[in-house]
Amino acid sequence: MAKVADKYLKVDPWAIIEEGFDTERNRVSESIFSLGNEYMGVRGYAEEGYSGDSLIGSYFNGLNEQLDIGNHYKGIIRSLRYMVNSVDWLHTRIAVDGEQLDLAKSKISDYVRKLDFRTGTYRREFVWHLENGKSLKLVFTRLVSMTMSHLGLQQVAFEPLNFSGSVDIIAGLDFNIIHEERGVSMWNPVRSGEQDGISAILASTINTGNKLFSSFTLKASQPIETARVEREKFIGQSFSLELTQGETAHFTKFAINCADSTSARSAEELWSEGLGLAVASLSLEEQAVLAEQEAYWNGIWETSDISIEGDPENQQGIRFCIFQLYQTYHGDHPGFNIGAKGLTGEVYRGLAFWDTESYCLPFYMFNNPKAAKSLLEFRYRTLPEAMQRAKDVDCEGACYPIATIDGTESCDLWQHSNLQLHVGTAVSFGIWHYVKNTGDKEFLFSKGVEMLIQISRFYATRGQWGQRTGEYGYFGVMGPDEFQLMVNNNCYINLMAKKSFEFALEAIQEMKEKAPSEFAELSAKVELREEELGDWSNKAEKMKIPVDKETGVYEEHDGFFDMPHIDIHSIPVTEFPLYSNWSYDRLYRYDMIKQPDVLMFMFLYSEQFTKEEKLANYEYYESRCIHESSLSPSIHSILASEIGKHEEAYNFFEFATRLDLDNYNRNTREGLHTTSIAAAWMNIVYGFGGMRSDGERLSFQPSLPERWTSYSFQVMYEGVLLKIVVNKDNVSLKAISGGSTEIIVYGQRIKVDASGTVLPLGEGMIAG
Repeated sequence: MAKVADKYLKVDPWAIIEEGFDTERNRVSESIFSLGNEYMGVRGYAEEGYSGDSLIGSYFNGLNEQLDIGNHYKGIIRSLRYMVNSVDWLHTRIAVDGEQLDLAKSKISDYVRKLDFRTGTYRREFVWHLENGKSLKLVFTRLVSMTMSHLGLQQVAFEPLNFSGSVDIIAGLDFNIIHEERGVSMWNPVRSGEQDGISAILASTINTGNKLFSSFTLKASQPIETARVEREKFIGQSFSLELTQGETAHFTKFAINCADSTSARSAEELWSEGLGLAVASLSLEEQAVLAEQEAYWNGIWETSDISIEGDPENQQGIRFCIFQLYQTYHGDHPGFNIGAKGLTGEVYRGLAFWDTESYCLPFYMFNNPKAAKSLLEFRYRTLPEAMQRAKDVDCEGACYPIATIDGTESCDLWQHSNLQLHVGTAVSFGIWHYVKNTGDKEFLFSKGVEMLIQISRFYATRGQWGQRTGEYGYFGVMGPDEFQLMVNNNCYINLMAKKSFEFALEAIQEMKEKAPSEFAELSAKVELREEELGDWSNKAEKMKIPVDKETGVYEEHDGFFDMPHIDIHSIPVTEFPLYSNWSYDRLYRYDMIKQPDVLMFMFLYSEQFTKEEKLANYEYYESRCIHESSLSPSIHSILASEIGKHEEAYNFFEFATRLDLDNYNRNTREGLHTTSIAAAWMNIVYGFGGMRSDGERLSFQPSLPERWTSYSFQVMYEGVLLKIVVNKDNVSLKAISGGSTEIIVYGQRIKVDASGTVLPLGEGMIAG
């Protein structure tokens, strides 16, 4: 079951570089070279048109379409929402002497493309050898602005190497882009036109009526005369540039995109708003936009960089992960969430899962607390939809969906959407984890407690009492391990629901004491009854947590220990992925697990379990896990580090940072594994750094992989930016900004300030 790397990218500490154009890997590269700024994202496709295998992908956070699926059983969804492929605002067509540029047909040489982490730009260059013997060097540069979320910039430069003449160009905005899963464009044109040098078009989605305004203006290195090009769902400008041998000419396109996924604005209002932004963009200068983009990324690397000495591949890999996490989300738009593929592809339909709170939230919490809060605010904004979903499944309170883009359930597999109950516990854990490490009581009292009350109501009405033991639990469920279907008392769900009850009761009590008037208003709003609190306390106390007391191994669910055993290493590698090669029902017949379940709650609530318990459960479940989820290896690596299995920890880590760069799962072409990218960050900080964030104070137990000379990372804690440097001898800790704070290192409580502290590397903490 070993995963094999497909290496073709140049190793560079601050960039992704591809030398030579490989048609077989083009879609993989389109994913890897994606750009985004949380508001919009665009794949690394060839904007000049490519007749080979390609996915022209342009996505906007929250823009969605609806698919009716017609189920008639109560509680099973009848329609779903998905992220919709949108306008190709990079659309360009280039011709010289009547010959059209197309990398699938044209003769080219010296092809290089580069994604630069320090400037936030994507650049391609190559030489086009025309049939008539002329050679033209082209350089394409693009960015999506991290400071002006509506802005995208594109520049194309031309250098004729052996001729003088002209190049003919069409630059436009195209809503004819095919949404691949549906096989058609999902947009209806509403309006288009020109004004003061601005070309603009507005369209709406076919079923949901989501609207998108797109516009562009052109600037060139020489005066140009443009002619309007317009057809269905398309508006553009055609023009020519005069070329002189050995000199460079270029044009720059400033695109403004303005989306409305809420129907809050009419088409006229959105047109007016978008046009206003476009008019403002007329004063923009390309160099100023590029400089502002670079300054933004310099600021990110000053606070969020992870440096690794002695491992250039993983150095590149982790910076790619950090770069993509900030591109995907940075909290400028409260109410957005993170799709499993971010804004890089259509697989998983742009939907957010429980990964957001369990895997992504820690990165943002310790790098960009504003973004962490924004993620939780998405759950508050969609609380009404979660409450409606609870009614749909005959419960009270809030049932958060397993997959969503707008708060409604959008998973059309009933065994997941109806049985996977752990999303609400992930939201509850996320609130607890965020408040614990940021101290944001205002969020807890204004939004968090209300969510906790409704989450608790759901778990209080979804569970039942067992007949024999009299314990409370959940029947007919599926936990994080999706290879166990319709089971009873999944240990993860039960334990996390217990913790959710307990945290809700603690938060309610704290709010009663510290914000009594606000609590009185909230209590009246949600019609909270005192007897509910007693019910939750009783159910938490009597929650069934299946465990073998002799071995200390927690049973994943009732009867798991009695299931037929299969040696996972006996499964031929040709049968993976199992979803594609085994009949669906066969997956559920063994004690084989897809991803960590018991080990997951031992990671989330690390302080609640002893090292001996973690060791016993790790050794039992690791041998049964086939890691069919990209989220799986990181949790195993983190726990392996903690229990002293350092070489095993590194083996699990090996492909974490380069999962997409080296296409380990052979599916990078579909888009990046965004939530797995967040897990790669955790793998270094929580794994090798030994950070734990669920205890009294933030704590660290650093170790050093044998292949590394040193590494460093930074985390924000209680307003203090901490830098931790680990080498073969020492662990250095220093407060870069924000004053001082107390943390725990190797069990010792220490104060860290600007003067710094140096401790010896813990004994046995170098992987052997």
